[in-house]
Amino acid sequence: MLQGTLGRIVLFGLLWSWSAAGIGATGQNPTPLLMPGKKSLYQRVLTRPEATLHTQAGETPPARRITPFTVYYVFNRKRIGDTQWLQVGPYKHRPPVGWMADRQVIDWKQTLILTFKEPLGQDRVLLFKDKASLKDLIESGDLFGYHLLYQKAAAHEISSDSPVIAIQPKAYVDILKDFYLVPILAHEDIYVGTEQGLLLKVAALPLKQERAPQAAPKQDYRSGIVFVIDSTLSMGPYIDRTRQAVHRIYRALDSSGLRGKVSFGLVAFRDNLSAVPGLDYLTRVYATLGEGTDSDTFFERVDTLQPARVSSQGFREDAFAGIKRAIDDMDWQGYEARYLVLITDAGARTGGDPLASTGLDVAALRQLARDKGVSIWVLHLLTPEGRSDHRGAAEQYRRLSDYPGIGALYYSVETGSVTEFGQALDTFAREITRQVQEASRGVAPAPVAQLPKDEPLGEFRRKVATLGYALRMRYLQKTDNDRIPSVFEAWVVDRDIAEPQRPSLEVRVLLTRDQLSDLQYVLKKVLETAEEGVFSPRDFLDELKSVAATISRDPAATGASTRTTGAREENLADLGYMREYIEGLPYTGEVMNLSLQTWEDWSAKDQFRFLSRLESKINYYQAIHDNTDLWVSLDGGPITGDSVFPIALKMLP
Repeated sequence: MLQGTLGRIVLFGLLWSWSAAGIGATGQNPTPLLMPGKKSLYQRVLTRPEATLHTQAGETPPARRITPFTVYYVFNRKRIGDTQWLQVGPYKHRPPVGWMADRQVIDWKQTLILTFKEPLGQDRVLLFKDKASLKDLIESGDLFGYHLLYQKAAAHEISSDSPVIAIQPKAYVDILKDFYLVPILAHEDIYVGTEQGLLLKVAALPLKQERAPQAAPKQDYRSGIVFVIDSTLSMGPYIDRTRQAVHRIYRALDSSGLRGKVSFGLVAFRDNLSAVPGLDYLTRVYATLGEGTDSDTFFERVDTLQPARVSSQGFREDAFAGIKRAIDDMDWQGYEARYLVLITDAGARTGGDPLASTGLDVAALRQLARDKGVSIWVLHLLTPEGRSDHRGAAEQYRRLSDYPGIGALYYSVETGSVTEFGQALDTFAREITRQVQEASRGVAPAPVAQLPKDEPLGEFRRKVATLGYALRMRYLQKTDNDRIPSVFEAWVVDRDIAEPQRPSLEVRVLLTRDQLSDLQYVLKKVLETAEEGVFSPRDFLDELKSVAATISRDPAATGASTRTTGAREENLADLGYMREYIEGLPYTGEVMNLSLQTWEDWSAKDQFRFLSRLESKINYYQAIHDNTDLWVSLDGGPITGDSVFPIALKMLP
């Protein structure tokens, strides 16, 4: 049975180990073998438990034992007797380090990995022995049989003849905080009810049975809260009330002996200075989380915050600039709970707005926050002055603050009442303070009880408590030093079988930093050409072909890319824009599958919307590239072009 673990050994996998580098390396650097039919993708394998590295092919004494799921490039293949031997190495630009028998490795054709979603409000994922048993269960629609299997798995009563071999642990493991590897070896489309889903064959490391959460060291659980405040002309009363709420939290923490367990930061934002230079700044960090550990230092910084003296252009402000500044520039390391609280009376400028600075749309900014482990909370002030903006801004902020398993972390303050705003802020602060106090005493978190429907702020308080419970459960389930068991292969489906509209897991692609830069470069070229094509559609196809040939550095690509069915039916993938490392992935990308016929049929408005979404993804890639703390260095060294990041499949073009 699986268990929730973090630390050195994590859910279904291990931190990649490259400690074998240097064994038997001599001579000049050879090149890894290419995958069949590919020009730039190399053969790679994953090591099984008990795998050993040899100095030469054949049953010679092993040089050393290798950690399971270590990733190697294959440089050569040699058959000796009944065994095929692989010459392997961890780096494609360095010499191979030794030989391994093929029975000790798993071929890994694509860098697809699986991550489990937060198991809040939905069933945990069942892992099946074979594809047939899972497929039969889904296609038969036998929910009664499914629930029987689920109940037994959840109760640790899986029999030897059960088609289920494991269940997702209760504890959620964030891959971006504790890197783990669940390689996807094969995939197949399937309908779960009326929803399109994926059957996935995965390799996994089953750990021991789940055990009850143990009290973690008291000094470790800390919360970081960063306020992102609209500091335009109308916001003075709300800025003052925020200071008052933080004062109260500091007093409560000091009286409980918990100084330093909650840190505050504050970022203020206004709007584009090119439109209104008198606004003074677009964003400004008034207090970092480090400074906000101490109340005197925090208030010394934020007491200088005052609202702007002039109005910005229009009612909307560049809230996304403030949010991104807080995500990027705050040091979130060391905080188990990471909260970003947006306080504003206006909707945000998004990527398509000419006055927006980030170039990010709602989906890209939300994903960036999730990549950093930050939850976004919104206190939206429905002041009379912004009545015409309220509906659009509310929809925008609900999508931005949507949290898996909980919903929108959004609260609207009717009429912009300072009193109601203060009550909401105090409710938020009290709940987080309570959680920190309980964690410091080693009290195990209790599931969130249903609150009376007529209780003021009841739904908002329930969401704060629910997220706090999930974060503390993750923290308390951290354990170390489990014995490494045998690897197994299993089949899962990416939809909740009981409620197919809910995704149960997420597919990610491991891209290197160099690959992400390359992909961004290609999409920038597509964007530049498409922008010109809005005004000169007649020359658009020829321009795309020319750029595609230049990017591929293959003059023959132009002629080879044209289909016999007619040039206008080609898409960008046909023209050679999509790189081999994302071709053949189990998804339909908007950019990859954009046909030139569709582009020509679109109105100028539709074309501009597409360009805005494309630009948002390009800017998201840049933000990921620049956040070096998100990248995993495979050899434990500094971040380089070979470092990897597990990018969500939906964020690819």
